[in-house]
Order: sequence, then C-alpha cells, then structure tokens
Amino acid sequence: MAGWAIAVHGGAGVDPNLPAERQEQAKQLLTSVLNLGIRALKSSASAINVVELVVRELESDPLFNSGRGSVLTEDGAVEMEASIMDGSGRQCGAVSGLTTVKNPISLARLVMDKSPHSYLAFSGAEKFAKEMGVEMVDNEYFITQDNVEMLKLAKEANSIVFDYRIPKAGYEPCSTVVQSPIHMNGLPIHIYAPETVGCVVVDSEGRCAAATSTGGLLNKRTGRIGDSPLIGAGTYACELCAVSCTGEGEAIIRSTLAREVGAVMEYKGLGLQEAVDFVIKERLDEGKAGLIAVSKTGEVAYGFNCVGMFRGCATQNGFMEVGIWD
Repeated sequence: MAGWAIAVHGGAGVDPNLPAERQEQAKQLLTSVLNLGIRALKSSASAINVVELVVRELESDPLFNSGRGSVLTEDGAVEMEASIMDGSGRQCGAVSGLTTVKNPISLARLVMDKSPHSYLAFSGAEKFAKEMGVEMVDNEYFITQDNVEMLKLAKEANSIVFDYRIPKAGYEPCSTVVQSPIHMNGLPIHIYAPETVGCVVVDSEGRCAAATSTGGLLNKRTGRIGDSPLIGAGTYACELCAVSCTGEGEAIIRSTLAREVGAVMEYKGLGLQEAVDFVIKERLDEGKAGLIAVSKTGEVAYGFNCVGMFRGCATQNGFMEVGIWD
C-alpha cells in the first residue's frame, strides 16, 4: 500500500485574464481545504469521511458555485445538487433540487447511510432532510447580491450559463473588454467562471471515495439536473479509483466520464494518469471538462481539455500542488 492521497477541484474552464487577486483567493481556499483533508487523513479518518468533510468546507465558502456560492435559476432561487460514493462496496447517495439544505453533500451522505435509496430529489429530498435533522436555512441565505447581479446579466444576454461571475477587479458589465477567442459552453471565456466543487481520496487502508457538489447552471430551467449528482457521470468510486468531474454537464453525462476512468483501468489495464488522459481525449467528443482522480495505490491524477482548472492535490509522501493552469 502506497499510502493516502487527496485531490480537490473548484471547477474547470478559467479566464486567462482572471485578476491575480481572484486567482490567489482560489488558491488559498484550495490550500486550506487540502490541509483540512490532510490533517484528517493523518488522524486515520476514512476516505468517505474526508471527502464529505472537505466538500462541506467548500460548500460553506461563496467563492465557488456550490452551497453558499450557488448560482440562481431562471426564477431567482437556488437548486443545489450533490453526490457521494464510497468505493468499498460501491455505496452511494445523491440529491438534487435542494433549496434550504445548508450542506447538500451531507444530505447525500445520509441518503447513502440512512435510506434504502441512492438518489432523492426536490420535495422528497427536502422532506428527508427535515427527518434527518440536518441544518437548514432560508433560500435567501444563498441569494447573495453577486448572484442577483449575475442572474440579471444572464437574463439580459438571454443565456443559460455555468456562472456569470465576472470578477469585480478589472471587470465591469459595461466595460470594453478584449474578446477572447476561447469559449466554454458556447460562451466567451471572460463571461464564464468555473462551477462545481469536488474531492477524491484514498485513505491509508486503500479505500477510495469521491464527492461532488454544485449549484448548477446560472439561469437554468427549474428542475434541470446536471452531471454532479449522477453516479458514473460526475462522481464515481470503486475498489480501483475515485473520480470527480467538472465542466459541461451534458457532455459529462453523455460520456459517463467518471465511470469511464475506472472502466479503462479495469478493462484496458491502464494506469491512473493514462486512464484520465484517455477519457479526456477520447470520450468527451466536443465537450469541455476536467476531472480529478486517485487510485487505491496512492496515485493522484487530473486532466482537463479547457483553459485551466482550479485544483489541488497531495500525497502521503509529501507531494503537494495547488494550481489553475496547465
């Protein structure tokens, strides 16, 4: 056994002109949650407990599009979704359409541990949350002024977008900005910001787990479900590996991207990084996405086919990296 490993992400597809201050904020948050996970792993916490712990922390910070930072639907509300999977026995739990649950990832964990089901959504998920006594807040808790302004911009552009979070520093809605030829989801990269947070872990006993959480698409139709809560698409864990994805959700769903990593490891005999590279190149067609992964032997890997991905990773042998670009 090679020891524990952990990776986190805060979304794929980053504006090359993103202000340095915002880049630094993202790196600081990723470093903070990585260190949180490392401390837990050094204390012999299990992989499934660590991924929940780390994603809860990311959900509680408004920097990325999950939990407190979730973007708004076309109706001006928040509908969050999340999933978690324990590679030991392939146990999983997922939730969608949450409007008042403070930490969706913990409700997904309860679906896995405390219900006979794997997936609950909308009013049924909210009812289950009340029965389980999880912390709940008014929907207004999630509706920040930044999110309101982003929804206004999206409606003016008549666009359904991943996240219209234009950084305040150096960007004004009416300012003249040099248009970038780079696009994500059909949009110029300067009006796109990454969505979704995730964590993958292998613990000191070789157990793998993955967790993913998101607010989804800004200005999305009420009831839209993306890849993040779909086991095998946005999240997957088995005895071999654990994977969390981010990017264009419909492309990730069509390619069952997370499961594909484990499948090519199992059936083609590829190593972890080889598997990640293969699925990013061969399974996304024209879609743009990224993912993080760990293997049962303590390897850590990531890949993306867009401009940048907020990510960080660490291993028991002392390696640690936090980055955005290639």
